Amino acid sequence: MNIKERAKELKSKIPVVLLSLKDSRTPWYAKILAALTISYALSPIDLIPDFIPILGYLDDIIILPYLILLTMKLIPQKVWEENILKGENLKLQKKWYYSLLIIAIYIILIICILIKIF
Repeated sequence: MNIKERAKELKSKIPVVLLSLKDSRTPWYAKILAALTISYALSPIDLIPDFIPILGYLDDIIILPYLILLTMKLIPQKVWEENILKGENLKLQKKWYYSLLIIAIYIILIICILIKIF
């Protein structure tokens, strides 16, 4: 299995990460990483813009799959396996209203930083 196929397989686990985030048996530190992973996956803004040759696709091939893999490692195995079964029916699509939520969070963070600076 090459890197692109492995990355695609890991990205298909995003609904399971979301279900695990909502699960009360998931530890708090795994929930924090799961929230960051979901936010990064749904974010319309990439850490490295796609128009930059070669480097632009690093987030799709390395960063996001690594976040998913790390999140998977922190979630208890029993919780993960149960949520895999639930996640088969859940399709997480990149919809505009998810993006608006992430953009709003970015704007709030920028405003907070600007207030601290000035």
